[in-house]
Amino acid sequence: MDISNGQKVLATRADLRRLGITVSNSTLLRWEARGRFPRRARLAGTSVTWFLHEIEQWLAERAEERSRHQYAEF
Repeated sequence: MDISNGQKVLATRADLRRLGITVSNSTLLRWEARGRFPRRARLAGTSVTWFLHEIEQWLAERAEERSRHQYAEF
């Protein structure tokens, strides 16, 4: 999501957890390397964030993908 002055909103690891993305950092790194998750932006040292609009888009794509996928019935 963009804020009114055109700057991008950043999401922290805690924000990802609040959005339900609770996988390990190692998994996120693997997904990012394979292009399966938005790339992180390094702020300084080990401090990283993601652009919130990219995370929201990724979540929307997962929801759309889910609506097309037929899961096995038990």
